[in-house]
Amino acid sequence: MRQSTDAATPAEIATDRGLPVDWGLARRTAVRLIGSGPEAEPAQAVDLVTRLRSDAAVAEGHVREVTGLGLGLPLLPADVVDRPGWAGAAIAGMAALTADAQLPAVSKVGRAVTARAAGLQVGGLVAYLGGRVLGQYDPFGGPDGDGRLLLVAPNVHAAQTALGVSSTDFGLWVCLHEATHRLQFTAVPWLRDFFSSEVASLLSAVQPERSAIAERLPDMVRALRESRGDSLAVIELLQGPEQRAVLDRLLALTTLLEGHADHVMDAVGPDVVPSVATIRSRFTQRRRGGGVIDRLLRALLGVEAKIRQYAVGSAFTDHVVLAVGMEGFNRVWESPETLPSRAELADPGAWLRRVH
Repeated sequence: MRQSTDAATPAEIATDRGLPVDWGLARRTAVRLIGSGPEAEPAQAVDLVTRLRSDAAVAEGHVREVTGLGLGLPLLPADVVDRPGWAGAAIAGMAALTADAQLPAVSKVGRAVTARAAGLQVGGLVAYLGGRVLGQYDPFGGPDGDGRLLLVAPNVHAAQTALGVSSTDFGLWVCLHEATHRLQFTAVPWLRDFFSSEVASLLSAVQPERSAIAERLPDMVRALRESRGDSLAVIELLQGPEQRAVLDRLLALTTLLEGHADHVMDAVGPDVVPSVATIRSRFTQRRRGGGVIDRLLRALLGVEAKIRQYAVGSAFTDHVVLAVGMEGFNRVWESPETLPSRAELADPGAWLRRVH
């Protein structure tokens, strides 16, 4: 059925508002490419969805006991979705997160072309990740934009089957990680706005001059050769000093958030997840695995850098908690000034000396 001439398409909306991505096209592309995932017996699927939904609230209760954060906040269930459902929610979250960015002026035709190309790229990226992500807390998702915890049932089922671990234990273990992320954003009042403003600053600091990129081309080629799959080394060379400073802060924050969640999901211990040691061992090997093509894609998309974030952030959290306890670690949540820098994440003693 043809659209009325009075109805604006997603591409036209993106163009008129100067948005960098045609989000409607991104969503359609992701849903078309992502697939439904592995099949499960109906009774098994119903049981998994029911458990995951309630496990999120149970898991957050345990996370609060370990971290001391969020006491008195309501314990909420998760939204359990399929792969297309996650893709749509992820793209909606990206659109909300980037809505306030001030981008360089571009002609209307240029915006239309750029938005469409970016929509296809984002859709393809989300489709690739949508076959792997187990869960996600989106602080800007949900009907009111105040946060939404998603668990991707077919991916949880596929990972649990591949690892050969207890379905009950694995589902709760995944929920511990995502519930920690929800608690980070709901129990730390300033974190959501800080994260949003940093992302907007990063996008607003984009340098469109092609000459600047051309001048750095030899350095980019050398960095690509020497990076061994570290896409961040190349990304940083594409940026000016202001943008690189914002990226440093964002990388430090996301590394802390991921590492803290990894620490907490294991610190809850075998009393709650009896097979936690087995799950952690096999899951870590799975993160490192994959075929040649999969590893190449992960490197190009920055997924390998994401995996290293877990290790660096977890090591920082382990070191600080061992030195000053969880209450001492929670100084990181006092203000943006007490967050660790990228250098301090690799040298926890430096953060301890500065903050404690």
